Amino acid sequence: MKRQGLWTFIGFILFLYGFLALILSLIGAKLSFLLWIDAPGPLFGFVVKIAMIILGLVIVYIARSDFNGERPPVN
Repeated sequence: MKRQGLWTFIGFILFLYGFLALILSLIGAKLSFLLWIDAPGPLFGFVVKIAMIILGLVIVYIARSDFNGERPPVN
């Protein structure tokens, strides 16, 4: 269970930073530790931010999923 919480946290942080960086770039502001993303160009930066959002959601979904089916169904 501890790993599940860690992966959920990592996915949420990745989603949050990607979403925040995308919103801030729309108003012209930038997060200082993510400046390297926009260095190659604005299109590359946009694609990386969208990828961060999607990857964060995927990590959270996979971390919260039960692939073994060992949990009893909820009535």
